Amino acid sequence: MSSSPSPRNQQAAFSLLGRHALVTGAASGIGEATVKELVRAGAFVWIADIQFEAAEALAKSVGSAQAIYLDVTRHESVYAAADQIHQLDILVNNAGIGHVGTIETTEPEDFDRLFSVNVRGVYLVTRALLPNLLAVAAGGERVGTIVNIGSVAGEVGVKQRFAYCATKGAVLAMTRQLAVDYPRTLRVNAVCPGTVDTPFVEGYLERFHKHNKEEVRAELRARQPMGRLGRPDEIASMVRYLASDEAAFITGAWLDIDGGLTAA
Repeated sequence: MSSSPSPRNQQAAFSLLGRHALVTGAASGIGEATVKELVRAGAFVWIADIQFEAAEALAKSVGSAQAIYLDVTRHESVYAAADQIHQLDILVNNAGIGHVGTIETTEPEDFDRLFSVNVRGVYLVTRALLPNLLAVAAGGERVGTIVNIGSVAGEVGVKQRFAYCATKGAVLAMTRQLAVDYPRTLRVNAVCPGTVDTPFVEGYLERFHKHNKEEVRAELRARQPMGRLGRPDEIASMVRYLASDEAAFITGAWLDIDGGLTAA
C-alpha cells in the first residue's frame, strides 16, 4: 500500500509560494525577468530600483509585488529600504553597471564607480537585509537564500573589461565567503551569465559602437559557442531554481549560463 504524498510533493516544482523576495536593479533586463519569474513561482517581490517609476509600472503589471526606491551605493537609501521590509526569504543582488577599458584607459573615478555599484552595493544590501534572511532559519523548515548575479567576466579575462572583470570576481568571492560563514542558516549562490540580450547590452552598443552596432552584435553572438545571446528569462529560471527547495543542498556555488563560453 503506497503512502500519501508529502505536502512538498503536491506542490508545483520550484514553487516559491508564500515567500518574500527582493530584487535589486529590478526594473529592466535580467532584474525584470527575475521579478516576473519569482511572481510566477508564487512569491511576493519587492522591486528595488533607482528608476522608481519603471519599478512601479512593473509592479502594477505583475501583481504580488511592490516597488521600492533603492540606490545601492548610498548607505542611507539601503537602510531606509530595509526598514520597510519585515519578512524576507530571498535576496537577489542584480544591480550592476559596466565599463569598457583596459587598465590604461580606466580612470580612477571609473574604477571607483564600478566598485561602488557592483561590489559595495552587494555588501550594503546584503548586510542590511541579513537579519531578515537569517530569521528564516528560525522556522526550522528552510533557510534564507541569496542569489548574486555575477558574470563569466568574474571567471575569465574579457578584453577591454578591466574594472568590470575585477568587480565580478569580487562578487563571486563574496558569494563563497558568505556560504562558508553561514553554512546552516543561509544559502548563498551566484549565477554567471554570458552576454545576454538586455538594455544593458544595448546601452553598451549605443555608447561605444554606435556606427557598427550590428557588426559588434554579431561578434558578441559568435564568442558564445551556441552562436546567440542569452535571454533574460533563461537567467531568471536559474534564479528561481536556486531560491527553491529543490536546490536546498546547493550553497557556495556559481552556475554558468553562457552558451558554452567558459567551456570553450
